[in-house]
Amino acid sequence: MRRRCERTRNPSAKPGQKQNMKKANELREIEFVRDFTKYAAGSVLIKWGGTWVLCTASVENKVPPFLRDTGRGWVTAEYAMLPSSTRERKERDIKKLKPDARSTEIQRLVGRALRAAIELEALGERQIVIDCDVLQADGGTRCASITGGMVALELAVRKLLAEGAIERNPIIHRVAAVSVGICEGKPVLDLDYAHDSSADVDMNIVMTDDGRFVEMQGTAEHEPFTPEQLEKLLALARKGLRKIFEIMGKM
Repeated sequence: MRRRCERTRNPSAKPGQKQNMKKANELREIEFVRDFTKYAAGSVLIKWGGTWVLCTASVENKVPPFLRDTGRGWVTAEYAMLPSSTRERKERDIKKLKPDARSTEIQRLVGRALRAAIELEALGERQIVIDCDVLQADGGTRCASITGGMVALELAVRKLLAEGAIERNPIIHRVAAVSVGICEGKPVLDLDYAHDSSADVDMNIVMTDDGRFVEMQGTAEHEPFTPEQLEKLLALARKGLRKIFEIMGKM
């Protein structure tokens, strides 16, 4: 039997404290902690409800072989979940000698999303690697990685500009991501684990801050969804992303 979807409780509430219930059309609380680490060119800890992801940006004065002598830069990403990020310990990928299929798929998604935000020619022949390490998982880790990764990327670019390493800002717009789904027949914004594991439809939407889509990943777990339901999900995602970009704009 599928688990019943419930409105999300505030994960930061203390025992005995009155719980604030997240409505179906609301985001969980989002917080960015900038400059979380010392050595990265850009770093941010994104706290998105009960999901916490550390995103760091490292600048390398080299590019992949297919870009050598082209004058273009590159942005790529790596993604991993720490062993204690879930209730049951997750085995480290190094023990299997390769990332699992899910981690590989997510890091490719993060890389594609962030490359949509930047003019690679303006970056010069250098590579920025975004590392996304999930410290705590409660649904939406890929959305948090993309959104936090964008902030880390922007911080790294600011550092390059301040050092005179690049002449102009290569970031042409911000990108962010949010999840939506259908739970018990109703559209829901920003799925936590309880929603994600029981939703009838699960989607991840990546958009630019000027309202264009970068990527949409959507799956009907049981019944196929209708065009009308899709429009409602996209409208809900746009609403959530406007709020996310508003928060990012204050960074």
